[in-house]
Amino acid sequence: MTGLRGARPLAGGRIQGWLLSVLLAVLALGLVLLATPAQALTPEQALRIAEGDSEERLAALAEAVAATDPATDKTLGVYIEALLADEVKHVGGRAFIVQGEAVRDAATGQPVALPEGAEDVVNNNRLRRAFEAARSALQLFSADTEERSRAITGLKESADEAMLPLIDKALAAEREPALKEQIQQLRASVLVSSNDPARRLDAARLLAESPQPATRALLIERLGTEDKAEVKAALAASLAAVESRLAWGERLGVLFTGISLGSILLLVALGLAITYGLMGVINMAHGELMMIGAYATFVVQNLFRTYLPGLFDLYVLAAIPVSFLVAALVGALMEKSVIRWLYGRPLETLLATWGISLILMQTVRTIFGAQNVAVENPSWLSGGVQVLPNLTLPYNRLFILLFAALVLVGVALLISRTRLGLFVRGVTQNRRMASCVGVNTARVDTYAFALGAGIAGLAGCALSQVGNVGPDLGQGYIVDSFMVVVLGGVGQLAGTVYAAMGLGVVNKLLEGWQGAVLAKIIVLVLIVLFIQKRPQGIFALKGRSAD
Repeated sequence: MTGLRGARPLAGGRIQGWLLSVLLAVLALGLVLLATPAQALTPEQALRIAEGDSEERLAALAEAVAATDPATDKTLGVYIEALLADEVKHVGGRAFIVQGEAVRDAATGQPVALPEGAEDVVNNNRLRRAFEAARSALQLFSADTEERSRAITGLKESADEAMLPLIDKALAAEREPALKEQIQQLRASVLVSSNDPARRLDAARLLAESPQPATRALLIERLGTEDKAEVKAALAASLAAVESRLAWGERLGVLFTGISLGSILLLVALGLAITYGLMGVINMAHGELMMIGAYATFVVQNLFRTYLPGLFDLYVLAAIPVSFLVAALVGALMEKSVIRWLYGRPLETLLATWGISLILMQTVRTIFGAQNVAVENPSWLSGGVQVLPNLTLPYNRLFILLFAALVLVGVALLISRTRLGLFVRGVTQNRRMASCVGVNTARVDTYAFALGAGIAGLAGCALSQVGNVGPDLGQGYIVDSFMVVVLGGVGQLAGTVYAAMGLGVVNKLLEGWQGAVLAKIIVLVLIVLFIQKRPQGIFALKGRSAD
């Protein structure tokens, strides 16, 4: 009995040891299985994707996409990249990836020898689009947020129901709220083309929440092909909701475009507000002074590209003072040689400055050629900030807004707070009295005209970042700039600001309603009517000689 009693614990210990060994073996097997990625792409699938007619290959691709787990298995992605690069051959019931001298099995990725008689895989455009869509779907699982965002964008145009398994997996795995919402909208855009009416109905209702402009095009397309009345009604309701949401982006876009145009007109008109508004000189060469500033920017750009390529992005900062100085020197030369002798004779001044404008344009054509020259945006002025899905604010336009505001503040301070500004205001209000108290009116005229010409050069520098630079650059702005100065009030900077911004916004609103040509005509008629009622403009000039 004693022996038997002693044997029981021994047997129990052996059983416990045996169970522990089994558990450890199972655990080790589980760890091995977890560490080994699932082989989603089989040799048979790889071959079916590579050979046969298009329908069979597309079906095989859809089967492989549905079975793969992109988070753990990259085989299918590598194979699709090779197919798009025309690096796949097939022979003897197997597909191979051939990259130069390196040959790998398409399914396993293992190095192998290429058998004799291997044939190239030929892909038509339909297959290539399917491969590109599959590649984008696999990129939904990338660790890079930007790559996932690009993949969603790529799939919006090419995804079909075959990609739904991957899209659903990506939706479940996505942690970024913004990207998750985009994937949900992507899934709805795929389902809205489904063969199942119930799926189409659910997708049509879900798409009503989409803020994307592409959704509107998709809904319009589906409305034209839908035959189910209930689904068609849901598509129409979603289209109305999407268009209502996008309308705000379009309205804000028109407003921003108008303000952007207004800032350009402000830059152009600021110089004219001095030469015409303060000095009474009708300078028809003002546009050509802008052109000189733009060409000065072009020259500075080329100098940086040749001698300071590493600092190319800073060329605009160097071009700003250069364009001002070059245009100011040309303006001073104009005033000294021609305009000084024509004060008080507006018709002769108009004709003389028009002749100077022709000379300047021909000089530029002789030096730089008659064709437009290329002025490149630096990297920090390229691209834009996306405020809404259908509203992007370009950096170069934002820069011009800020630049115009800084130039306006600088001119206002110069006119109101400096000795030169005091002399300019004194000469403007009463030239004879200013001369009697010792002001050198001839020198003040030269400085003031050079200042206005320099500001025109700054406008040309800014315009070079948003449009073409050519000999005719200034011709498109001279009339608008005169309208701004006259409408705002002769010699009034505040009136110039109001007039420039008002004309810019009104012009863009009317363009959307009646087109560019009629918009110009309507604006001109409105200005003529306004001047008939208020000849002094928005703000009247104060002073003894204001009349």
